[in-house]
Amino acid sequence: QVQVVESGGGLVQAGGSLRLSCTASGLTFADYAMGWFRQASGKEREGVSCISWSGGYTYYADSVKGRFTISRDNAKNTTYLQMNSLKPEDTAMYYCAADLMTYEYCSRGGLGYNYWGQGTQVTVSS
Repeated sequence: QVQVVESGGGLVQAGGSLRLSCTASGLTFADYAMGWFRQASGKEREGVSCISWSGGYTYYADSVKGRFTISRDNAKNTTYLQMNSLKPEDTAMYYCAADLMTYEYCSRGGLGYNYWGQGTQVTVSS
């Protein structure tokens, strides 16, 4: 049974940092691209960042470029999202997802992702 579990969310002041972690089990982690998505209250889900199976390809939404960094550790079946210089508009539920993708690529859209976590809440106060 595949499980995807996010952690690391919380309440932080504007300008602060958080590191989200996402651990997947029940799958061959290195066969999957990993993505981070977020959904703020009343808004559509947005692709934040993704990383290819090897880490050689990454994508960032314009809204987070230069502030967020995605990485992965295939030995630990874990991907990370380091979020710096957080803004109130970053407040959202953050979801991690796995996409079976052995090409050196990851998809910024969420439709192709096979497995999703339950999400972790990030709240940035002004």
